[in-house]
Amino acid sequence: MRIFDAHFHIIDFNFTIIENQGYLPPNYVVEDYQNDTADLNVLGGAIVSGSFQGFDQEYLINALKQMGSAFCGVTQLPFTVTDEEIINLNENGVKALRLNIARGISEDLSKLDYFARRVYDLAGWHSELYIDAKELPEIAAAIEKLPAISIDHLGLSEEGLPHLLKLVDKGVRVKATGFGRVELNIENALRSIYDSNPDSLMFGTDLPSTRAKRPFKYKDIELIQQLFDEQAADKILYTNALKWYFK
Repeated sequence: MRIFDAHFHIIDFNFTIIENQGYLPPNYVVEDYQNDTADLNVLGGAIVSGSFQGFDQEYLINALKQMGSAFCGVTQLPFTVTDEEIINLNENGVKALRLNIARGISEDLSKLDYFARRVYDLAGWHSELYIDAKELPEIAAAIEKLPAISIDHLGLSEEGLPHLLKLVDKGVRVKATGFGRVELNIENALRSIYDSNPDSLMFGTDLPSTRAKRPFKYKDIELIQQLFDEQAADKILYTNALKWYFK
């Protein structure tokens, strides 16, 4: 078994940390992540900026230097970011833009179309949405026309799954992450998404599982191995995300 961890956080209090909705995360540095995944065959991954990091890039660049070239960054940016800043981040290993709708730390959704196209055209980045999929109908028409979009944490809700599946059928990718924070039938969601598009699902540990009802456990990986044959599990755990981030 090999893993590309498509979604985890590094939280370093040597850099900017912002209280969000009354929450401050735990310190969780590169060494903590490496210790927690020492028994997993993690060959690469994506460090994702959280709401509590706002638009800070220093922590991300520092973490990427420590993790090495098999890892990349997913960052949050203000709409006012310059082309030069985007290109510089790309050169430092950032591969995607994150719009954190669920936590209210991101640019307005009305700017999604322009912003997603801009980072894609400039640096080949895709855009990641942390959003409850029940809200997708409002922006589905725009998303369908965008070059590269992924949705975090299986879309979060059972109510949102039908809307998510419509977009998966159009090529949108979905992170098989945060099993301890979603409110849906995980087995059904995984099967339905894979059946709609075998290239869509991308596993991630979501470590250190901030604000989740329960943290990541090894049984989350075992569930994928139980539901899918070896070839399909390898796509979900490794190749889908590797190709998405390092295309």
